[in-house]
Amino acid sequence: MLRSASVTAVLLASAAPAQVTPPGTPPPIAAPTQRTTVYEADFFASFAPRTALDIVRRAPGFTLDEGNNDVRGFAGAAGNVVINGVRPTSKAESLETSLARIPASSVLRVEVGPGDLFGAEYSGKSQVLNVILSAVGGTTGNVTLSARRAYTGRITPNAAGSAIIQRGASTISLSAASEHNYFPDEGTDTLTDPATGDLIEFRRKFNRFNDRDTYLSGSWALERASDNAIRLNGRWEPSTFKLEQDNRVFPADGSPRDDSLVQDNDEPVFEIGGDITRPLAGGAIKLVGLATRTKKDNFDALIKRSGLLSDAAQVVGGFEQTQEASLGESIGRLSWSHQDIAGFTFEAGGEAVLNTLDSNVELFVIDPDGERTRIDLPIDSATVSETRGEAFVNAGRPLSPALRIDAGLNFEHSQLKVRGDATADRSLSFLKPTATIDWKPGGGWHSQFTIRRTVAQLDFSDFISAAELSNDRVNAGNENLVPQRAWEFRLTVDRPILGEGLAKLDVGHDLISLLQDRVLVFGEDGRAFDAPGNIGTGRRSFAKLTLDAPLSVLWSGLRAKFNGQVQRTRVEDPISGEPRNFSGFFPDWEWNVDVRRDAGAFSYGFVVADRDRFTFFRTDEFDSSFNGGPYGTAFVEYRPDARTAITLDVDNLLDTASQRERLMFLPNRAASELSLREFRERNRHLNFGVTFKRSFGSASTA
Repeated sequence: MLRSASVTAVLLASAAPAQVTPPGTPPPIAAPTQRTTVYEADFFASFAPRTALDIVRRAPGFTLDEGNNDVRGFAGAAGNVVINGVRPTSKAESLETSLARIPASSVLRVEVGPGDLFGAEYSGKSQVLNVILSAVGGTTGNVTLSARRAYTGRITPNAAGSAIIQRGASTISLSAASEHNYFPDEGTDTLTDPATGDLIEFRRKFNRFNDRDTYLSGSWALERASDNAIRLNGRWEPSTFKLEQDNRVFPADGSPRDDSLVQDNDEPVFEIGGDITRPLAGGAIKLVGLATRTKKDNFDALIKRSGLLSDAAQVVGGFEQTQEASLGESIGRLSWSHQDIAGFTFEAGGEAVLNTLDSNVELFVIDPDGERTRIDLPIDSATVSETRGEAFVNAGRPLSPALRIDAGLNFEHSQLKVRGDATADRSLSFLKPTATIDWKPGGGWHSQFTIRRTVAQLDFSDFISAAELSNDRVNAGNENLVPQRAWEFRLTVDRPILGEGLAKLDVGHDLISLLQDRVLVFGEDGRAFDAPGNIGTGRRSFAKLTLDAPLSVLWSGLRAKFNGQVQRTRVEDPISGEPRNFSGFFPDWEWNVDVRRDAGAFSYGFVVADRDRFTFFRTDEFDSSFNGGPYGTAFVEYRPDARTAITLDVDNLLDTASQRERLMFLPNRAASELSLREFRERNRHLNFGVTFKRSFGSASTA
């Protein structure tokens, strides 16, 4: 008989900043081309932007993609924004942070074009935005002060500042921010018998989340030309997270009690990187180096009491879990590019990456007398290392003024080792071809079709077992996990509308083999656990529509943007044999509407969004999350002068609750019928913020 394990069941069974290319640097793309859409700085004047981030967010039809910094390596983590044609040499810092420290006054224009214009890592992206900075010197910067009031009345202040100092070809950039986010919520859990509907347990919960991502970063650059530059950057972020939960439990057949949950995580991150570019053989050769180090010192505790705290209740048991881990990533990337070899643009190179994880998890049950007894989990102590190399070549050329084709081939080879509670050695090699056709038939129409093969990267944490005390369940590690791979097909069609607006349609289909999902794994004692694993072939199809247009014909200064997506995912469930959606964030539909009006010194607007439910199809439960209704935000901004902006905003405008349904099978879906239903509801309620932004400094002709 197969047996799965929650935390309780286990007990019973076991009695720098990213480098910002400075003003004054000649952009690598010397001038706009037929393949780019150009928006001069004056286009954004009505929005009164304070930073480059404000400008990027207002580019018609463009949606910022920050990339995935959790992906190992450099190329695969690319977003869809470059600065003067150069990608920031950082993974620890988001694109939003990099753009937010550049004063809007330093932006000369932005250009939106296909990804092949900006290097191999952007090949196949339908849109990449290039922020072109003006050729000025001097000192410029931004200061931001803000405060947010939670529904409980607590006010959390924050401060951030950045400065860019340029002297000729040399630039120093400094930035720091407190980044303290405090957000409480409250709600209920209702546990019932799915067969009868009878109440088993009711819980009233109050959560307090404290997330501190304070950082300090700096960089230096010497940029004489697009093919003659040196950049260095560093970043330190002593990140901490703390959750405190008060939980009043009302059992159907017993007296109420006060339980509590604490999560206290310290996860400092340090990063240093840089790149150097030099002319070579009519092109440019570029070397990128990046090293990131992360520590984890995490503590979780679930405390159960005999009754109410007001009645001097005593601790009668609980659980504790600690995790100590160190993660490291070292990247080296070398590439050579040329803009014209027999009419072709050409880029070739290679990337080498070393990733390591050393993790130790200890889970304890707390007895009524306070004694702690260790619970053994499968693979709770292990080291994981991967050495990966990737070589690539990309070439493209126009076939006519309106038609262009690009193609590339990547070869990836990796050696993966797992040691500790499990032993695994794996050698993997993949060919990853890609081809893109870009066509502008006239009349403002633009289309792009891409075929590519992709190989996912494994999340090292999937090799390590750990408990979720807040959910009373265990996520087991799986040393036999292998990366899924897919053939991806993408078609994008866009066209200007209403003068300065844009309509864009993206459709795609993915054919995925060895889909990474959830499977049963077994410990040495025969206990079954839910774990990440490969389950077979999956298919995903989607269509996304973007409409971004000025509506001044209705009201001067009015603009609206709509994004909507529908998708379908299908895979055969490994337990039931029935087709179902993928596990994870794959809602069948989602949409959002962003409406804004700019009127002189004032701007105001709102955003409303909603989505369908999505489900994690675990081997021992169906875990679904969904909204209680559309979610909204709104703002009003006043600009007393050209350098200052004061913004009032409200979050969760519609007082929308998040909801969650868990259908649990004991011990698992392979061995029982539905046993429990849990419904959770949480609400952060309306919370209000005020932000003061001030740009400073002067610029002079370089």
